[in-house]
Amino acid sequence: LINEAGNILSSKCKVTIVKDINYTSALACYNIYPAKQQLRYTQAAIAALTHIITLEPRLANLSGKAVEILTIQLQPDSAGRSGDVRDVLFIRSSQKWEIGISAKNNHKAIKHSRLSNVLDFGASWVGVPCSPTYFHAINPIFAHLLTLKKTGTLWRSVPNKPATVYQPILNAFKRELSQINNTHPNIPQVLISYLIGTNDFYKVMKRAKVVEILAFNLHGSLGKSAGGLKPSNPIPRLALPTQIVQFKMMAGKLDTLSMVCDKGWQLSFRIHSAESLVIPSLKFDVNMVGNPASMYSNHISY
Repeated sequence: LINEAGNILSSKCKVTIVKDINYTSALACYNIYPAKQQLRYTQAAIAALTHIITLEPRLANLSGKAVEILTIQLQPDSAGRSGDVRDVLFIRSSQKWEIGISAKNNHKAIKHSRLSNVLDFGASWVGVPCSPTYFHAINPIFAHLLTLKKTGTLWRSVPNKPATVYQPILNAFKRELSQINNTHPNIPQVLISYLIGTNDFYKVMKRAKVVEILAFNLHGSLGKSAGGLKPSNPIPRLALPTQIVQFKMMAGKLDTLSMVCDKGWQLSFRIHSAESLVIPSLKFDVNMVGNPASMYSNHISY
């Protein structure tokens, strides 16, 4: 994606690609793939970038008269842990302007936060520490997982995991988040901002022969005009939710919670181990189930 951005945009403006450790690590991973698969990634990247350039005139055009280099760089994985989910940044420093892209291969997950007996999700997600009641509920379960870890137990060997591990952990999580929501203002807005990302961005998802593009424009920084040139399509600013309408276990699933908010936001929280051996920690796959009706989206064939 970053190399194709440089190839496409260098014919329109001055471009520099930051070839740091993040770049070299990504390139090494890319070079592992066979040529046929590399070609599909390249085709998907070109299709996505060609379209995003029409949405973001400042990528190829200056808003002022001064000649300025467009810097393209990859973000480290640590940026995601601090709330910035963008993988690739496009920066014009003197204009104090930048946009970012989050690139995914055939999956929609927006967050992969963890739960454990020592992780305070309330403090890290929404700035409100979890109560002793929450930790009292989850401690016995994670203590049991720690015992299994010490014996080298495989996760697939744990009997009846959904009922004995996933469901009670999710019930404790749901009760605690609901209590925090009931006693503190603006929790839905803060929660969505944490889960979606602290910065506006385009999400690009590669699928078989199609690239899906979503614009998460929570702060109004996407789709700016440049030198009188407007974006090909308006990029609406998304309204954050004001309330959690429903928060319950998803029907027929003991490992997934469904959260419905107003303003069109709907998310699912699926919990799993993500490890072969048992460890006293569980991982969320948080997915968008419903988007605000105003969200810009497009499917581009390649």
